[in-house]
Amino acid sequence: MIPNLKVIFLFLWLLQCGGGNVDVRQEPPIQVALLKEGITIPCKVIFPYMPKYTKFSICYYWINALDQKTSIHSFSKNVAIPPGAENTTATLFYNYTVTPLENTSSTGTYYCKVKWSDIQKTGRGVFVLVRVLSIAATALLLWKRKVLCPRRSQPNILRQKVETQLPSASPPPPPVYDSLDVQQVDVYSSLENNTNNPPHGKNLPGKTPKKQETLEDSSDTLYENI
Repeated sequence: MIPNLKVIFLFLWLLQCGGGNVDVRQEPPIQVALLKEGITIPCKVIFPYMPKYTKFSICYYWINALDQKTSIHSFSKNVAIPPGAENTTATLFYNYTVTPLENTSSTGTYYCKVKWSDIQKTGRGVFVLVRVLSIAATALLLWKRKVLCPRRSQPNILRQKVETQLPSASPPPPPVYDSLDVQQVDVYSSLENNTNNPPHGKNLPGKTPKKQETLEDSSDTLYENI
């Protein structure tokens, strides 16, 4: 019973001191980098805002495929506690960029290790795969762009073809008023032609036929003889 109580008290003491909240995380776990480019080693440090844990040192190193360890960079930190943040948990990022990668042998796992006065934590590491961008790969990328770009524009081309093949719209019919005007002009012109050219056999007003004039002349001569 007594050993169990000791374990419980030790656990509570660790929580009070903040030792249970100390951690180092590295995300994402895998990166792919090109030769002559840089990589960033992620390092997220979690610790309580207590004087015991605000002083620490950070070390970056990597292990190659032959399991050989190589140190990259290291420095120390003394973080100031913000007002009112005592005994709270701090999460700070200390990423480090490595440039440039000289050859493909830079492939390996990169680590971030944080050391306090009485404890140290190491991240799980980030595996970095270094690749060479060859001329053939560049040509392949350019060819893919050249082939895929016209395919993307095919819907626009088909739409343009459909628009050009559509029959042209017929002109609108003339307004009703214009057709009425034309009919009125035709009626007027026909009436005018009938007045100027009377039908055969009909007498025009103001003119008497020649037969009637002959009868009148003969009646006048008869009166004179009487």
